[in-house]
Amino acid sequence: MKRDLLLEIGLEEMPSAFMDRVLEDLKNIAVQKLQENRIKFASVDALGTPRRLVLYIKGLEEKQDDARIESKGPKKDSAFAADGSPSKAALGFARGKGIEAADLEIREIGGVEYVFAVKKEVGGQTDTLLPGILLSIINTLSFPKSMRWGYYHTRFARPIRWLMALYGDKTINLQVENVISSNYTYGHRFLAPEPIAVESIEGYFAALSNHYVVVDPVQRKNMIWQQIQDVAANVGAKAMENDSLLNEVNFLLEYPTAFSGEFSASYLDVPPEVLTTSMIEHQRYFPVFDDSNKLMPYFIGVRNGTDYCLDLVKAGNERVLKARLEDALFFWKEDTQKGLTQMVSGLKEVLFHERLGSILDKVGRLQDMAVYIGKENGLSAPEKLSRAAYLCKADLRSNMVYEFPELQGIMGRYYAREAGEEDEVADAILEHYLPRFAGDSLPQSETGIVLALTEKVCNLTAFFAIGIKPSGSQDPYALRRQALGIVNIIIDLGLRLDLRKMLGQAYKGLKLIKLERNQEETVNDLMDFILQRLRGIMLDRGVSFDVIDAVLFQAGGDLSEIILRAEVIGKFKSASQWDDFQVVFNRSCNLSRKWDSTQVNAEVLEDDSEKSLYQHYLRIEPEFKKAIQEKNYETALGIMAGMRDDIDQFFDAVMVMVENNDLKAARLGILKSIADLCNYLADFSKVLP
Repeated sequence: MKRDLLLEIGLEEMPSAFMDRVLEDLKNIAVQKLQENRIKFASVDALGTPRRLVLYIKGLEEKQDDARIESKGPKKDSAFAADGSPSKAALGFARGKGIEAADLEIREIGGVEYVFAVKKEVGGQTDTLLPGILLSIINTLSFPKSMRWGYYHTRFARPIRWLMALYGDKTINLQVENVISSNYTYGHRFLAPEPIAVESIEGYFAALSNHYVVVDPVQRKNMIWQQIQDVAANVGAKAMENDSLLNEVNFLLEYPTAFSGEFSASYLDVPPEVLTTSMIEHQRYFPVFDDSNKLMPYFIGVRNGTDYCLDLVKAGNERVLKARLEDALFFWKEDTQKGLTQMVSGLKEVLFHERLGSILDKVGRLQDMAVYIGKENGLSAPEKLSRAAYLCKADLRSNMVYEFPELQGIMGRYYAREAGEEDEVADAILEHYLPRFAGDSLPQSETGIVLALTEKVCNLTAFFAIGIKPSGSQDPYALRRQALGIVNIIIDLGLRLDLRKMLGQAYKGLKLIKLERNQEETVNDLMDFILQRLRGIMLDRGVSFDVIDAVLFQAGGDLSEIILRAEVIGKFKSASQWDDFQVVFNRSCNLSRKWDSTQVNAEVLEDDSEKSLYQHYLRIEPEFKKAIQEKNYETALGIMAGMRDDIDQFFDAVMVMVENNDLKAARLGILKSIADLCNYLADFSKVLP
């Protein structure tokens, strides 16, 4: 008969950031342990609140499956003498496996006979195995940070206070340090602090529900969001949709009750990002907006409890938020009175890196590089680029960014607008940080695009030049993210620029810094690093790995051009001319792969087929290179595919590897010339048929 199992680990409040991963691990570890112990089950769920981790297994078999254990032993020749008597090796092997030597079996593997010990193990009763399995599950759980308590040695996220383990209506005996399992649980810490006797698993869920605990995190999360929406509707607003905040709030409480609070409309003079950041980061409140998406002077909080004395809770939260918003208003006024230009001089006191100087030193490099990139690519104007680069880091010296580091760039844009800077300059101060994460928006203004590229190119070049680059999972300066940002900006915005040339110019800008690597090493390593990011993006977008390998073989500094070649080749592979092109390339390349010269002495050619092939090559070479230069890659591929008939006639009529060295060299030179012409576009030896 199948029965359900429930394990509850009661503990001090767990950090909300741990919960998602811990619940997933609890479920996966339980599945693994049950499978290792050959105990079948219907389903496994992991539930939890900040005070409890709950493992709920349905349909657990009462008996472990029987097992047939087979162990391979020595070779038959070593195990048995000529008369069939077992050797010491066979006797020792059998004894180690708990069987008689006479019961050993002989099997052939790869033409060699070995002895095998076959042992049948009868499955045990589940209830006798569960204490060890459950303790193993508890001890296998890991956390970003763990602790010991009292004089005990067990490490856990927070001290364990109680254990409850039920198999059907039977209590499983467990002990973790001084905590012994029982059939008692606890409700809400303040609303139902007394122990609650549990007679069955069904009774457990009912008892928690009656004692102000919603143990299912999905149900609790849905309750919270529905309450938030209802409360927002009561004040004629809509709540901010923030799944990260909702998830955090969900794992901060056991019994949610949402409420609304109000603050003075005078605080709306402060930029909305400041107010929402203060509400979210400091108080875990949900900001609310009107139908035009304008911030309203309300907030929504979620209480861990009922609606008892909710007015007092609301008033207390309003007082706390008012103090926060007063600070924000004070910072805003102080910063706007000072102005961005005055903040810039303070950047000399902010260290960028001990080997790369201050932020002010970096700003000087950004100015020079931004103007260079703008001129080289016809983007923005030098005066805008220089001004935006000069101001882009100034808000790091503002009171607001000191209090809310996540607002860097955002506040810089506001302060620039307050100071009367051009809109594009102000926008570029924010945009130069973009994209900040996967899926983030990209810069849109020309000044912002240039400054975003400048920031990332300068950072990457500087760190690679002093010998700092990501290693394994370690990337303290977020260089992978910045390389991805460069790739996304270039290919998503369709920019045509020479990235290799830009990296070289950025290296030259480091002239006052003691560098460990020369320009060529730094630029080559950086290009490989960036192209690896491009490879990942292309794979994510459905480009086949063979086409990627082929186009990266001829990778220059223009990432958009690499993408274009990959798209054309991928499309051409399904075209009717692809087979012809493959024949032209493969027959030319395979034979001339180890031949280095493209020189052809036409005077030694004998057969009409080779003369015709060579003349065809000479005729189409300028056409092909012109098509490549004009980025008409599909046309170029079609030109090469048109050589199919001449290639076939050539190989039907002549033998390339003849004894006449001059004739052999001429024929190999023709084939090498054709293969090299194809490779102007990509290394087609890497492209699968």
